[in-house]
This record gives sequence, structure tokens and C-alpha cells, in this order.
Amino acid sequence: MSDTRDLTQLSCQACKEGDSALAQSEVDRLLRQLSGWMQTDNAIVKTYPFKNYYQTLAFVNASAWISHREDHHPDLNVGFKQCKVTYTTHAVKGLTLNDFICASKLDNLLDF
Repeated sequence: MSDTRDLTQLSCQACKEGDSALAQSEVDRLLRQLSGWMQTDNAIVKTYPFKNYYQTLAFVNASAWISHREDHHPDLNVGFKQCKVTYTTHAVKGLTLNDFICASKLDNLLDF
């Protein structure tokens, strides 16, 4: 991908038949644009810490709004003072630009 715009300015695109997961070199390049995200197998993962349960759930609700608008949904593991977010694109059994767009938009919700 040669597009260097801020990931938060992009929108997710529906996967089409024949689409494939990103090459590892592209995954590495996109990961460098995100803070605190790590690749695990065919996914990217980040755990967001919060001061209390209320802030955790506020983040979960905000992430649901982003997921709905982008039509791309993460797996969430919600705890008392944290939320672990995992993005992958099941249709291609790996990572796509959509995963990085949504990860960037979640990061943009908070000032870490």
C-alpha cells in the first residue's frame, strides 16, 4: 500500500472474493504507525488500561460505535480496569488494512 494518510482518515472496505491477507512486510509497516499494538499469529492485539470499570465500559461502548460505522468488529475481553482488543479479518484468515484502520480509530479515542 502506498497510501501514507493517517489511518484514522481511512474507511474500512468490504472484503471481496479473492482478497488475501496483507504480506508480513506490510503488516510490519502498518504496526509501526500504531502505539502499543502487537501481532499475535493472524491478529493484532492491544490491552487498554483504565482507572475504573466505568471508563472501561465507556471505551467498550465507543468502540462498538466505531465498529458499527466501519462494519468491522474486534474481539473484546473486558475486565474491571482493562479491555483487550483483538482485530483480525476472518474472511481472509489474517490481517487486512481494515484491522489497522479500526485499531487507529480506537487509539484516537484516548490520549495515551
